[in-house]
Amino acid sequence: MEEGDDGGPTLFRLVRFWSRRWAGRASEDLTGELGHVQHILVVEAVATNAHPAGTAPVAGAYEAVTVGTVAHRLGLDHSGASRMVRDAVEAGYLARATSERDRRRASLRLTESGQELLEGARHWQRRVFEELTASWAEQDRRRFAGYLQRLADDAGA
Repeated sequence: MEEGDDGGPTLFRLVRFWSRRWAGRASEDLTGELGHVQHILVVEAVATNAHPAGTAPVAGAYEAVTVGTVAHRLGLDHSGASRMVRDAVEAGYLARATSERDRRRASLRLTESGQELLEGARHWQRRVFEELTASWAEQDRRRFAGYLQRLADDAGA
C-alpha cells in the first residue's frame, strides 16, 4: 500500500474537522443553546450502554449504567464524567437512583426528555450523514455506513 492509499491520515483528518464543528451545531439544533453538547454526549453514553446499537432493550440483560460507565464511554476521568452526569440530571435528561447491585453506586437512566434528546441526536446524525454523502450512489452510502458500523463495533465504540 502506498502512502496516501491508507485510511489512517484521512480518518484523523475527518475526525479533527468534525470534532471542531459538530458540537456547536448539534447542541444549538437540539437544545437551542450552544453550550450543552455535553448533555448529548452523556445521553448517548447512557443509551449505548443500556442497549447497544441495533438491539432492542431487554429487561435485566445489561448491567446498570453508572458514572464509571459514562467515564469509560466518553474517555473521561471519573470526576469529569460525574460533573457531566450531574449537569444532565439537573437539566432533566437523566434520572439517578441507587444501584440495586451496589448501594455505593448510582444507576443512571434516560428520562422522557433524555429519550427525546437521544432521538433528536440520532435524527440529526442521520441527516448529516445523508448531507455528506448526498452525491454518492445509494449502494456506496449503504456500504460506507456498514464499514463505519464495523469500525465502531471493532473499536468498542
